[in-house]
Amino acid sequence: MTQNDHAGATGFVNDTTLLLDLDGVSVVRVERLADGGRRVHLVTADERARACPACGVFATRAKGSAVTRPRDLPYGESGLEFRWHKRRWWCREAGCPRRSFTEQIPQIPAGARLTARLRGAAGRRIRDAGSTVIQAARDLHLSWPTVMEAFRTQARDVTEAPLPQVAVLGVDETRRGRPSWERDADTGKWRLTRDRWHTGFVDALGHGGLLGQVEGRTVADVLDWRRGIGYVAIDMSATYRAAIRIGLPHATVVVDHFHVVQLANKMLSMVRRRTTAETRGRRGRASDPEWKARRRLLRNREDLTDDQFATMRNTLPGEGKMGQTLLTAWIAKENLRTLLALARTGADRHQVGNARWKFLTWCADSDIPEVRQLAATVDRWWPEVAAFIDTGHSNAKSEGINRVIKLVARNAFGFRNAENQRLRTRCVTTRRARGHVRTAQL
Repeated sequence: MTQNDHAGATGFVNDTTLLLDLDGVSVVRVERLADGGRRVHLVTADERARACPACGVFATRAKGSAVTRPRDLPYGESGLEFRWHKRRWWCREAGCPRRSFTEQIPQIPAGARLTARLRGAAGRRIRDAGSTVIQAARDLHLSWPTVMEAFRTQARDVTEAPLPQVAVLGVDETRRGRPSWERDADTGKWRLTRDRWHTGFVDALGHGGLLGQVEGRTVADVLDWRRGIGYVAIDMSATYRAAIRIGLPHATVVVDHFHVVQLANKMLSMVRRRTTAETRGRRGRASDPEWKARRRLLRNREDLTDDQFATMRNTLPGEGKMGQTLLTAWIAKENLRTLLALARTGADRHQVGNARWKFLTWCADSDIPEVRQLAATVDRWWPEVAAFIDTGHSNAKSEGINRVIKLVARNAFGFRNAENQRLRTRCVTTRRARGHVRTAQL
C-alpha cells in the first residue's frame, strides 16, 4: 500500500481511505490473513472524536489506547476485518460526570460493534427491497434480532411520515393466521386475543399503497381508522358498509364490481349443481353436457369465440328444462355485466335505468330461486352499485395489495407477531409511493 497523500490530524488520508469511504477514520495499513481475508487497521481522523460525549469539551490529555473491531458492510467475497486503534481521553471539565471516554465518530459510536451504515443497509433491505429478515441477516452475517431492530429504526421513516391525501379509500380484509384465545382468570370465559383477520386501508385511486391496518374486521375495528375520505370502495360486506356509514357519514360507499360479478358466477354454479342433482339424482360427471360447459358458463361473452358460444348454446337446450334453466341463469349474469359495463362510459341515468330494468325483469320472470336471490341482493346494494357506475372506482388496489401481503407472509414462513407483520407489510406495500419500485430503463 502506498501512502501518497498528506497526513491527517491523527491518521492518514490516502487512496485506500477514499476507497473505504468511512467518514471519521483513515486507513494506515492493510494485511492479508491466512484464510484469504483482509485486515484493515484504522486510526481516528476526525478532531471531533476528542469531544467529551457528556459535556462536549475537547480533551487534551490522553489516558491510554484501545483497539476495537467494528463490523462494516461486506467487501468482495472474502470481506474485511477492521481494527480501529483509538485513544482514551481524560475529560478536563471539572463539573463533568464523565471522567474518561474513548474516541467515537457518527458512523461508529462508543461501544458499537456495527457501523451505522451497516445497520442502515440491513434495515433498508427489508423496508425497501422486500427482503426477509433472515435473508438479510444471512447476507450481512448478522443476527436476526440485530437486523429486526435495524428494520424497526428504518421503518420509522414510513410509519411517522404524513399520510397522503386520499380521495378514494379501499377497504378489504386479509387472513393472517390462526386465531388465539385466552381464558380470563376472573370470569373463566375465553376471549379472543389475536384475530385471524386484518382489515387494510388502501389508497384506491392514488399511489399511496397501504395506509394502515387494524386487527379484526368488526364495525369497531374499522371505526378505529378515520380520515376525511370522499369515496370508500369495498366488497359486498354489510359489516364494512355499516362501519363506514357510522364513521364516515359524508363518504360515498362504492361496491367493487368484481365481487358483484363473482356473486353472479357463484349463482350460476349453484344453479348448475342443483339442477344436476334434481335431474340426474347425483353429482355432475365429466360426461355430462352441463359439466363440460361449466367453464364456458363462467366466462364472459366477449371472451368466447363464435364456435364456443354456438356449441354451448346448441348443446344445453338439448338437455331439456335443465339446459334452458342454465341458459336463463347465464343470460341473467350477462345482463348484470352489461349494467356494470356502463361505468366509465358517461352513460346517463336513462341508459342506466333501462339496463337495470332489463336485468331485474329478466330475473323476476326466470322463476329460478338463485337468480331471483341475485336480483334481490343487487337491488339491496343498488346505491353502492350505482355509485360504482357513476364514479368507476373499484377495490382493485386492495386486492393487489392483499396479494403482496400474502407473499410477504409466505416468504417469512408465517408471522407469530402481528405487529411485526403489519410493519413489514406497510413498508413493502408502500415502496412504489416512496420511489423504490422502478422498472429497468434500457
